[in-house]
Amino acid sequence: MTSPFDGYEVRESQRPSDKAFAFDLDRALSSVVALEAEIPEDAFTAETLGTERIGNGVVIGENGLVLTIGYLLTEAEEVTLTTNDGRRIPAHVLGYDQATGFGLVHALEPLGLPALALGDSRRVGAEEPVLLAGAGGRAHTVAARIVAREPFAGYWEYLLDEALFTGPAHPHWSGAALIGPDGRLIGVGSLQLEQEGAGGKTTPLNMCVPAELLPPLLDDLAKGLPPRAPRPWLGMFAQEVEEKVVVLGAAKGGPAARAELRRGDVVLAVDGAPVEGLADFYRRLWALGPPGVTVPLTLWRGGDVFDVAIRSVDRAALLRKPRFN
Repeated sequence: MTSPFDGYEVRESQRPSDKAFAFDLDRALSSVVALEAEIPEDAFTAETLGTERIGNGVVIGENGLVLTIGYLLTEAEEVTLTTNDGRRIPAHVLGYDQATGFGLVHALEPLGLPALALGDSRRVGAEEPVLLAGAGGRAHTVAARIVAREPFAGYWEYLLDEALFTGPAHPHWSGAALIGPDGRLIGVGSLQLEQEGAGGKTTPLNMCVPAELLPPLLDDLAKGLPPRAPRPWLGMFAQEVEEKVVVLGAAKGGPAARAELRRGDVVLAVDGAPVEGLADFYRRLWALGPPGVTVPLTLWRGGDVFDVAIRSVDRAALLRKPRFN
């Protein structure tokens, strides 16, 4: 088997065994492919996400549909899939959903691989065995558990009401397939995070997007259509510190940068309503209206409290569109 991740296999003690699963393990793992994307140097996301992105994808349709995590595909001009037997197959981007983080590509040549059926992570208990599978078969697959289901607010204006957190962590989690005990796809790998335990010891975990969020979006994504109305976007990077929203920075050329928001600014209120944490901030922002709506913020900076009005935009309008063949 070959993979762009050869030489970076998971520890043997963390790999799955047939005894823990009632389905054909190797057949299921053959549905996971490596995904490489090339992005132009002048693309809007090139500086933050890079111009060469490597991750995983999972075949979900016999016609060559491959599901992955959207940040791998954003503004990609070329996409290549690598199967576990070393075949390299070009693909094109169908679309990505900013709200969930899902991305979808279509292989331009027959993959000849089985498709994983979509499952529902809510039916999987904490004690049941799951797999977080990257391309390359068993050597790139972690036998794991779902250790938590919690809301997740990302610093890039991203919010999941219920994200999946799995452990032990996979070293190449981007777009990895979270496979349930029945062999169905129940999530897609997105991030690696640190969980703090007793004595300040940290343990790495993966955050996965639940697969049950995909079916309402799938038809539109497969047709290259936006799966939902866009949300207002500020281009503000922020983190939550003791339930306060603290600005980390701003996307170059975005509304927050033009409004001269600074690192260390604290968002106290949106449209006069006090903000209680990052998730609350996003919900209040998105409730104001569609892209283009003016967002009134109350900020704290160096002991001063002041108001600023920022005109939001549609983030997708700043991005290169997928090129269809």
